[in-house]
Amino acid sequence: MKHLAVVGSTGSIGQNTLRVVHHLSDRFHVFALAANSAVDRLAEQTAVFHPVVVAITDGARVDAFVTQCRERRIPIPEVATGEAGLRQITSAPEVDIVVSAAVGAAGLLPTYSAVASGKIVALANKEAMVVAGELLWKTAEKSGATIIPIDSEHSAEDQCLRSGRKNEVRRLILTASGGPFRETPVEQFGNISPEEALKHPVWQMGKRITIDSATLMNKGLEVIEARWLFDIPSEKIDIMVHPQSIVHSMVEFVDGSVVAQLGTADMRQPIQYALTYPDRLPSCVPHLDWATVPRLDFMAPDPKKFPCISLAYRAIEMSGTAPAVLNAADEVAVQLFLERKIAFSDIPKLIASTLEAHEPKLADSLESVTEADCWARHRARCWLR
Repeated sequence: MKHLAVVGSTGSIGQNTLRVVHHLSDRFHVFALAANSAVDRLAEQTAVFHPVVVAITDGARVDAFVTQCRERRIPIPEVATGEAGLRQITSAPEVDIVVSAAVGAAGLLPTYSAVASGKIVALANKEAMVVAGELLWKTAEKSGATIIPIDSEHSAEDQCLRSGRKNEVRRLILTASGGPFRETPVEQFGNISPEEALKHPVWQMGKRITIDSATLMNKGLEVIEARWLFDIPSEKIDIMVHPQSIVHSMVEFVDGSVVAQLGTADMRQPIQYALTYPDRLPSCVPHLDWATVPRLDFMAPDPKKFPCISLAYRAIEMSGTAPAVLNAADEVAVQLFLERKIAFSDIPKLIASTLEAHEPKLADSLESVTEADCWARHRARCWLR
């Protein structure tokens, strides 16, 4: 029986993780749950999974959580708050696996805490590896932590890499659906509305990642993440648009062989893979019906339409704190677009301006990464002036 701490339990990944845990209830016990402020859903989860501890980042919501538990007539678990609460549950000696699924830069602290504590970390928060990949990688080497990606593309790469040794890899190939504007003329990008950009053709996700999928910045961030997850240089990581989203990613080896991971578009599969690694167990995910699989198309992304990809490669080249700046600028740009303060076509312009104004420093501590993140957010907001 493995004991889990699920950070971001009320979000999409967190909810799917708990569905996997329910399916494999003989193997996993939920020791801790963590959420920011969605205490109604957190109380529902507490009623089902009976965690020993819950962490609520927004301390002002604790009383509401306690009230919800009393109304449901369920035992009230220990409640921890703020960043200290996240550190408490991610470093707890009772915890074997930490699922890091908090959204955005907020996921960095609990991820670092879990890695520093030598846990198995099922990582869904790509921002943590983007902004502090080198730091997390070196910390894992010291602590003995294992980081297993939940992102469908990186989970696919992880599975494909089991087919050979690292020195046999010619390149990683990350696939992308292409988002809702794959065939939209670039001349129309300035008129794209938030409502249009939030209509992803395949996945149901949060607002930021959905917009990132529309600009293809999500693929740029995934290149940075893959560079540190698999210790593969960025020049060996490519992106291919694959609209059907059946091939989740591929690895090409030096002998010309290409190994691909295919499956239905269901996040429970990569979540279960991360939780049960290195074992494979029967899952509740529908199996791929080969009789109904459509044609599989692949094409290179258009760099003129999607300049965010090249910005991500540029951040890797600049190194140090540059990826943290890229991520923070993107987060601000997406929010400004959703607030209708900038156009869709302005998103890469704002990010580029912020990135080029930055003088990278070593990303060798949480403090240096956090400082770069704060600087970038301030600089990005000043772009409107």
